[in-house]
Amino acid sequence: MTTTTPTTAASASTATPAATAAVTQWSADPYADALRSGCGPLFLRRSDGWLLPLEVERWCASADAADMSVLRRCEGAVLDIGCGPGRLVAALSSLGHRALGIDVSPAAVARTVGLGGTALCRSVFDPLPGEGRWGSVLLLDGNIGIGGAPEALLKRCARLLGPRGLLLAETSPLDIDERAEVHIDDGRSAHTRPGSGQLFPWARLGTRALLRYALPADWSAAGQWESGGRFFVALRRI
Repeated sequence: MTTTTPTTAASASTATPAATAAVTQWSADPYADALRSGCGPLFLRRSDGWLLPLEVERWCASADAADMSVLRRCEGAVLDIGCGPGRLVAALSSLGHRALGIDVSPAAVARTVGLGGTALCRSVFDPLPGEGRWGSVLLLDGNIGIGGAPEALLKRCARLLGPRGLLLAETSPLDIDERAEVHIDDGRSAHTRPGSGQLFPWARLGTRALLRYALPADWSAAGQWESGGRFFVALRRI
C-alpha cells in the first residue's frame, strides 16, 4: 500500500472553538507521549473530576480477537475514523482491504504510517478522500463519542459511505446516552502542559442509544454482537 503524506488538521480559522479544543487536546501531550511510549495511564476527565480510562496499551498492540470480529465484517475500502496508532489499518491491509486511517493527532498518524498503513491528519468533519464511495467506516475504541453529537457524526458517516455502505461502531457496555465536556489527563500533568485542561465535547452511547439515533435516520440495523467484553453494532446505509 502506498503511504500518503499526512496533511495538517483543520485550522482554528475554519473550526468551531470546541473542535479546535479537541484537536489541541488529541494533538498535544500527554496523548502524544502515551502513543509514542505505547502505555498509559491516560484518561478522559470530566469537568466534575470523573475519569474514563483510555486503553492505550490495547490500542498500541496488534488487533485482537474482538477487533478481528469487526474487521472480518468489513466490505470494500475501509475508512478508520480516529485510527489512533494504526493497529486496525495494519490488520485491514493484511486482510486485503484498501484502508485509510484518519486522526487529528500527528503522533497517531506517524505511528500508523510506521506500521505500513496509510493515514491522514484530518478530522472526520474535514474534506476527505473518497467521500460517498467508502465501502465501510469504522468508529471503534469509543470514537462514536467524537464531537459529542452522535446525530451529526452519523450523518457525516452516511455521507462518506457509498450506497448500502456499512458502518461498524463500538458501543459502551452500559445502557448509557451521555454527553460531557472532557479533557485528556495522564493523572500527573493536567495543569503543567501547554493546552492541558481545555475542555471539548464527548459522548458515550450504549447499543440502544445508538440504534435510537440511527434507525429513524439513514440507517438500517445489520447486526449486533459482543466479543471479549466489548460491544459492537453494524449499520447499513439506506
